[in-house]
Amino acid sequence: MKSDPKISGSKDDVLLDMRNVIIDGFSDEQWHPIIKGVDLTLRRGEVLGLIGESGAGKSTLGKAAMGYAQPGCAIKSGSIVFDGIDLLTATEAEKMDLWGSRIAYVAQSAAASFNPAHRLIDQTIEATVGHAVATDIEARKDAVELYGALSLPDPKEIGQRYPHQISGGQLQRVMTAMAMSPRPDLIIFDEPTTALDVTTQVEVLLSIRSIVERFNTAAIYITHDLAVVAQMADRIKVLRYGEEVEDAETNTMLEYPKEDYTKSLWSVRALEKPEDPSDDIVLDIKNIDAAYEKSVKVLKNVSIKVPRGRTVSIVGESGSGKSTTARVVAGLMPPLGGTITFNGQTLPPSIKERSKDQLRRIQMIYQMADTAMNPKQTVGEIIGRPLSFYHDMSSAEEERRVIDLLKMIELDETFIDRLPSELSGGQKQRICIARALAAEPEVIICDEVTSALDQVVQEGILTLLLKLQKELGITYLFITHDIAVVTAISDEIVVMYQGEVIEQGLKSKVLHPPYPDYTKLLLNSVPEMDPNWLDRFVDARNSGTQNIK
Repeated sequence: MKSDPKISGSKDDVLLDMRNVIIDGFSDEQWHPIIKGVDLTLRRGEVLGLIGESGAGKSTLGKAAMGYAQPGCAIKSGSIVFDGIDLLTATEAEKMDLWGSRIAYVAQSAAASFNPAHRLIDQTIEATVGHAVATDIEARKDAVELYGALSLPDPKEIGQRYPHQISGGQLQRVMTAMAMSPRPDLIIFDEPTTALDVTTQVEVLLSIRSIVERFNTAAIYITHDLAVVAQMADRIKVLRYGEEVEDAETNTMLEYPKEDYTKSLWSVRALEKPEDPSDDIVLDIKNIDAAYEKSVKVLKNVSIKVPRGRTVSIVGESGSGKSTTARVVAGLMPPLGGTITFNGQTLPPSIKERSKDQLRRIQMIYQMADTAMNPKQTVGEIIGRPLSFYHDMSSAEEERRVIDLLKMIELDETFIDRLPSELSGGQKQRICIARALAAEPEVIICDEVTSALDQVVQEGILTLLLKLQKELGITYLFITHDIAVVTAISDEIVVMYQGEVIEQGLKSKVLHPPYPDYTKLLLNSVPEMDPNWLDRFVDARNSGTQNIK
C-alpha cells in the first residue's frame, strides 16, 4: 500500500518552506503577475502533487522551489527556504552547488534537455560525479541499475547511445534516472510521464515512488493527470491563474474537494466519438519496413488503411514504432520497403522528392512542442510561415489569417508577438496545431498532440479537432498512448508492438472483449482516480490475473 501521508511531524521535518511567493513574467513590454502570493511547505519524504490547468503557474512555482526563475520571469518577493538556506539571498555559486546534487529537476520535455553530442550515460552521471557524490565507476554502475529499475531496454548498453537513437518515452526515463542518480533531498518532477505510454508509465511511477520512499526523498510532482497524481501524492495543491485554490491530503481532496473549480477538474470526462466507418481510403500504407540502422528493423511489414475524413489512432508502448510510422508517412524517414499511396498516387519515399502540393496536403504535429518551434521566432512568424510558403499571402492577409487561427485554438491576438519561451507547454502545442492548420491540409498526422495538456484543455482541443474534421473533412492519423484520447477521437484503432501491427479495426471491436493479451495489458494499465489503483495493479500483475478493473 502507498505510505500514509507524511504531513504530520515537527517543524524540524520541513525541508522546503515558500511564503507569499510572487513571480512576474515579462511580455508585451511590461511585467505581468504569474504567481500571486502562493505558500508551499514540504516535509522530508513527502510528495506534493501540484495540479491545475495549462498556464496555472505549476511549472513556474516548481522551478521557484529551486530558487530559479526561467528567462522572462522574476521572483519579485516572498521567501524560499530550503533546509535552512534562503534561496533568494543565496549566491549563484551556492545555488549551483545545490542544483543537481541536493535538488534535482525532471523536465517535461526530455528532448530539449539533452546534449545531442554526448552519450546518455555520460549525461546521466555528470552531476553525480561533478558534485563528488560518487566516483565515475560507482555512478556508472548505479546508472545501469537505475535504467533497469525504470524498465529501459538493455540497461547495460542503452547508456552508450545518443539522445536521437532512442524514443521520446525512453529519453524521458533516462532523464528521470539522471535526476535520481545523486540521490537528492528534493526532486521536482515536471510532468515526468507525459511522454510515456500507459504500460511504461506504470513502471516509471512505481520506480519513482520506490526511490522516494527508500531514500526519504521529498518531491513536488507537477502534472495535469489527476489519476497519476492520485497514485503519487500524499498531498495535493490546486493552482489556477497563479493562485492557490485549495490544499489538502490526497484522499480528502479526491473525496471531498471544497472549491467549485477543484470539483470541475474532478468532473472532467473524456469525449466519446461514435465511430464512423468508411471505405473511401485517402492514405494506404502497404508493407512498410524501416530501420534506423539497417541491421535493426523498427517497422516490420506495417500496413494501415486510413479512410478519408476519419481518424485512425495508433497505440502501443514507447518504441513500438508509432512515431516511426508517422515519420515514414510524412517522408521524413524513407522506408526500406513498401509503398504509401495518397489519393490513389504513390508518394515518393523522401520529403525531398515530394512536390510542394504533396507536402501541403499532409501535415504533421510533433510530440515535443519545445523542439518543434524556433525559439527566436514569434507566434505570428511561426504560424505565418506556412501561410506565405503555401498560399503566397500578403502581409495584411497573413496577419488576419493568423488571428483567425489563434481564435480557432482558443488563444487571442495578444499572442502574436510572444516567443515560445513566454508560453506554457499547452499553449506551445496549440500553436503547433495552428501552424499545421495554416497549410489547409487533407491529412494531419498528430503525434501525441494532447500529451502536454491538462484534462480541461485537452477536452477543448479534442472537441476542436473533431469540429474541424466535421467542417473541413480533415483526416487524422492520431498517434497516442492515452486510451481516453483514443476513445474520444477514433473511428478505427491500430495496435502496434515491437514494430508490428498486432491488431486493427473499428473502435468498437478493439476496445471491447475478447482482447488479445497485449491489448488487454494496455487497457488495464490506465490509472484510475483511486490512490490504491497502483497497488492493485501490482497485486494483479504478481498474481498473473492482469484484471484490476
